[in-house]
Amino acid sequence: MIIGKVNKNEKKIKFNLVLHCTKCGKKVPGGMKASESYFGSDLFNLEIINFKKTYLCGICRDKKRISDKK
Repeated sequence: MIIGKVNKNEKKIKFNLVLHCTKCGKKVPGGMKASESYFGSDLFNLEIINFKKTYLCGICRDKKRISDKK
């Protein structure tokens, strides 16, 4: 998954996050990418914190999507 905006010729940084589903608590692999200029900035750190607070694994995300359609 790419965090933030990455321009065409900008260098990307790959990093891993420890992610847990906020609903079921399942550990999920967190391979992420960000641009070199965005990585480590205050906005980047805020986005990561908010992402971890609202992250759902694929199973929980699908259950939520199905229940929202009804």
